[in-house]
Amino acid sequence: MKNRTKTATPKPPNGGAIPSPSPSTKKETFPIVGIGASAGGLAAFEAFFSGMPSVTDQLGKFAAGPGMAFVLVQHLAPDHESILTDLVRRYTRMEVFEVEDGMVVRPNCAYIIPPNRDMAFLSGRLHLFEPAAPRGQRLPIDFFFRSLAQEQHERAIGIVLSGTGSDGTLGIRAIKGEGGMVIAQTPGSTEYDGMPRSALLTGLVDYELIPNEMPAQLISYAEHAFGKLEPRSIITTPKIENSMRKIFYLLRDQTGNDFSQYKPSTVLRRITRRMAVHQIDTQDEYVKYLQQTPVEVEALFRDLLIGVTSFFRDKEAFKVIEEQVIPKLLSDKREDMNIRVWSAGCSTGEEAYSIAILLAEQQETAGIGFRVQIFATDIDSSAITLARAGRYPASIAHNLTPERLKRFFTLESDGMTYRINKGLRDMLVFSEQNVIKDPPFSKLDLICCRNLLIYMNTDLQKKLIPIFHYSMKSGGFLFLGTSESIGDFCDLFDAQDRKARVFRRKENYFTLHRSTIGRFLGQSPATNTTHGRPPGNAVPQAKISLRELTEQALLKQVVPVGALVDRHGNILYLHGRMGQYLEPVAGETGESNIIRMVREALRKDLTMALQRAVQGKPPLDTNGLHVRTTDGVSVVKLAVHAVQPESKSDLPLYLIAIEETPSNPKNTARLTAATGKKPKESERINTLKMELRAKEEYLRSANEELETSNEELKSSNEEMQSVNEELQSSNEEMETSKEELQSVNEELATVNTELQSKVSDLSRVNNDINNLLSGTGIATVFVDHELRIMRFTPMSNEIINLIPADIGRPVSHIVSNLRGY
Repeated sequence: MKNRTKTATPKPPNGGAIPSPSPSTKKETFPIVGIGASAGGLAAFEAFFSGMPSVTDQLGKFAAGPGMAFVLVQHLAPDHESILTDLVRRYTRMEVFEVEDGMVVRPNCAYIIPPNRDMAFLSGRLHLFEPAAPRGQRLPIDFFFRSLAQEQHERAIGIVLSGTGSDGTLGIRAIKGEGGMVIAQTPGSTEYDGMPRSALLTGLVDYELIPNEMPAQLISYAEHAFGKLEPRSIITTPKIENSMRKIFYLLRDQTGNDFSQYKPSTVLRRITRRMAVHQIDTQDEYVKYLQQTPVEVEALFRDLLIGVTSFFRDKEAFKVIEEQVIPKLLSDKREDMNIRVWSAGCSTGEEAYSIAILLAEQQETAGIGFRVQIFATDIDSSAITLARAGRYPASIAHNLTPERLKRFFTLESDGMTYRINKGLRDMLVFSEQNVIKDPPFSKLDLICCRNLLIYMNTDLQKKLIPIFHYSMKSGGFLFLGTSESIGDFCDLFDAQDRKARVFRRKENYFTLHRSTIGRFLGQSPATNTTHGRPPGNAVPQAKISLRELTEQALLKQVVPVGALVDRHGNILYLHGRMGQYLEPVAGETGESNIIRMVREALRKDLTMALQRAVQGKPPLDTNGLHVRTTDGVSVVKLAVHAVQPESKSDLPLYLIAIEETPSNPKNTARLTAATGKKPKESERINTLKMELRAKEEYLRSANEELETSNEELKSSNEEMQSVNEELQSSNEEMETSKEELQSVNEELATVNTELQSKVSDLSRVNNDINNLLSGTGIATVFVDHELRIMRFTPMSNEIINLIPADIGRPVSHIVSNLRGY
């Protein structure tokens, strides 16, 4: 290909070019419009730039302000020199350039991609690349749109014109994810409607227009979005905050989702963009528009949820998941165990399917098979519908290797979409869920929550991280986005790979604050503040350590030995020589329940004392208990006291204090029983001791039965969860079958309508023929190849004796009035 150097640009026939400031004097940024087209693109470009004269004055006026630049990307033949630049010059007063590598972009100019090149926008310049993909699989429009979105953010504008395939679909998702604007050509006005239809199916297109109407809409949008407002430098005033609270209320009232704890800057940019789309100048006017237009509330809701996603996005991070995380998950499992994954904020499902692909590949490599359950959730019902269908544009081939594309996807008959194979699809369960207020999943091995926390404020992030910790199994993994972190929760997670944002669960009960989790799940974030203060004024306080909490409680009781436990008896902290009253329990070494570990002589009294303390009842008299310790037989006093942590909202803990007391005559009988010596006692005392021993055995048996019942309930709960998941899967299959049946029904209805139309046409034509033949007055008999009568005119009766019943009989069987014939 020949690169032509442009030293001067001749004036177009329709007048002088619109002035464009030089890069050295033009300091302000300006919007850049990326225009993508394929087959039929020339006619679309012609119609687009033909619409420019009608807005010439507007464009010239706007040029005095920020202005805008146009970049045309079309699928061009790689082995032929393009004349598109010369053709476009005929229809616009702007300067038109064929792009050269490193060319500076100026406002009010048009730039056209050269053949056999990919193009990206970076730091105000257009850079050309040798195509990496083979011919027929290149996606130059997606390539450019993504770079435009990353560089220009809300000042990126994408236009999809006539073309086949789906190039541009992934690119407009990136533009919308950064707050940009998207226009698609009306499919009915295209020569080839593949690209516009694919863009429209995403639900992300702001305007659907014919090409010659696009320039006027662009100018109007740019004046509202960039001529008066600067989205990145808006200062929130009390008036704006009041309007935003009203918008949050309207969103919550119609959609059931609260955005009040999302980052104000992000929400404000999306609101400002929606205002520009509808040419609304103030937020008060926009509030009124939302009240009057429920459809706009849904549109704003969709805009706030738009996330940039793709298969194996951030390949280096997914490489860490593939090489470090999944092998550890598989190595810790038996074949009869499940692997449970939660993809929170899954959007249209690409990342959830990516993890499923990695798990399927690793299982095949290891030669083992686990039951994999991936729960993919999002609050956007339309995104969940797309993810559940498992159909994606053909442009996903850019993000997948040919081997994965062949193994896990099937190309649809239209050649424009790929469908996820059933084997992979069965690994996932999609559902609509609000991670902020809905209950989380449990016993998870991996949580993938990428690029969701960046939209939330710090207070909301601090509530979600403990939720994730609570949902995981011991040693589970948390996979965050490249711009996200666990913040101050280093006591809950270890960094497995800090660069890839992969963290592993740590065991730390006290910092988990399960009561905070329950409180968080039970109320709206709008009313959930930190220690009674507004989130914006919350000042984090240092958490008191377990050691200090235990020692402070012991000092109040003036005892040297004690244990800090929760309401279930799980040991949180031991102080002093507590080991002489505890003994290891048989079974797994992870057991740390004081009821199981305490010595036999104290177990009954400790169980009852802890239960009464939890229920808030008066304490029992546990003075004078005898227990055999490592130092012999000791007489002790047992007491259980409630301990309130530093936050009143947290669940209370309990201090078990044990104090040795000197023996006295009242305790002689108990001491004798503990030492095993046979005393001289009356028969009455022996009877009482036997009854007491029987009651202790009965209590021990009841306690064991209670523990067994508890284990059975846990097992039943797990079974119910499994049944619930299977029902969810069946429900999804039923929904899919329903959609397929609806599609078949529509097709049958269409075929039936066409058949009825044809029957009507045939009846009309038949009547016309009969009328014509009857009116000719000519005796005519129609026969087939075997001389069987098919049709005859009324005049034939005068020659051949015919009646309607003779149709189908050979003509030789009929008597005629002809002589010698």
